[in-house]
Amino acid sequence: MTYARKSDLIERFGERELVQLTDRTRTPPTTVDDVVADRALGDAASLIDGYLGKVYALPLATVPANLTKVQADVARYYLHGKAADKDSAVTRAYGEAIVWLRDVAAGRIRLDDGAGDAPAPLPGGAGRVQAGRPVFTRDSLRGF
Repeated sequence: MTYARKSDLIERFGERELVQLTDRTRTPPTTVDDVVADRALGDAASLIDGYLGKVYALPLATVPANLTKVQADVARYYLHGKAADKDSAVTRAYGEAIVWLRDVAAGRIRLDDGAGDAPAPLPGGAGRVQAGRPVFTRDSLRGF
């Protein structure tokens, strides 16, 4: 499932940046390469689905706005690739997106209502483990 489109990337980061990141065949770059942009968006969506799938039934019924931002930030980071400086705004936004996704997967953050149904809890409630009698004890090993 996709949460953002190429137009969202252009709106958030500007067409000029997207042209520079995606047009790898012309010097100087002149157009946004749809294949490159779609690949980055698809990779970002797969990452998001991996986190959301732990707590929500996918695909989501509606797309919350914060997921659009997260996918755009992750896709932008993927487009920058190794050129992304570790102290840059791009890397910081990616890091914040990953932390946010981890919080959603852990249940600390809930998506907007209507975003999907949480999976049903497993039957039986919380598990209980009870160990049997130990095979080897201090007494049974005496003399070895």
